[in-house]
Amino acid sequence: MSEIFTMGEPMVVFIAEKPGTFSEVENYSRGLAGAELNFSIGVTRLGHTASYFTKLGKDPYGAYIHEFIEKEKIDGEKVLFTEEYLTGSYLKTKVLEGDPAVYYFRKNSAASHICPEDIEAQDLSGVKMVHITGITPALSEDCRRSCMTLAKRAHEIGAMVSFDPNIREKLWKSREEMVQTLNDIAFHSDVVLPGIKEGRILAGTDEPEEIADFYLEHGSKTVIVKLGETGAYYKTKDGAQGTVPGYKPEKIVDTVGAGDAFAAGVVTGLLENLPLDEAVARGNAMGAIIISSKGDNDNLPDRETLFAFQEKQKR
Repeated sequence: MSEIFTMGEPMVVFIAEKPGTFSEVENYSRGLAGAELNFSIGVTRLGHTASYFTKLGKDPYGAYIHEFIEKEKIDGEKVLFTEEYLTGSYLKTKVLEGDPAVYYFRKNSAASHICPEDIEAQDLSGVKMVHITGITPALSEDCRRSCMTLAKRAHEIGAMVSFDPNIREKLWKSREEMVQTLNDIAFHSDVVLPGIKEGRILAGTDEPEEIADFYLEHGSKTVIVKLGETGAYYKTKDGAQGTVPGYKPEKIVDTVGAGDAFAAGVVTGLLENLPLDEAVARGNAMGAIIISSKGDNDNLPDRETLFAFQEKQKR
């Protein structure tokens, strides 16, 4: 069985080859995206095993995604196919600076119909870490309940839960609903990975230690606050804390997917029993590497590439 279990919505993404509106751009490159998929690719390339649960439509997108999952050596046996709903997709613009705009085609998608019964049916034997993001609960009420069911099952078997809020506000009916739902999941998670902007929305502050304290006071055990190029701040329920400097990428092409890469680095570091600051440093390195590529997961490194990058940055 796999060490890591996650679930979410993978999507086919079409990335514009040049800046401009849809009517102005004729060529798009095809790729795959989805926070949990990116995370799964990251952890398997770093030598760990991951099971990925989702629902896909019986359509060309679904077949392409499933083939990709298996090619990346992610356990795809837990993928369910349905003829009733389609697989989601989205368009991503190209920008010369800042984050690209994305346009989703995922309403009523196959993955949005993941339900608690699906999670109850999963065999979690051998799982040490369950990873959840804030995107999945935004897809539907059933997905929301499924995330809580997964966190509960993880704790029943003695596994840790890591949670990346990964805010996608346009997927929610209201900010109030989003904040309440994401914080509820975070309070039931062992490791919480918010960014500064997410902390401002969810915890009401952009001070790293105050963000950490907010979650620690509500049941979380470790909080790691992403600070962008500065690095990351961590604090534990035992009072250990510190700031781990970031790594400087050779160039910044696209910041989308950096948080997923960061999570993959941190989680694998924790599973390898690295000291917390070293696990955070690995997360920082993974994030720095991924933003030098135009795709969400094209440039996720293997262990050798990661260690070489970290060693080079020390010089």
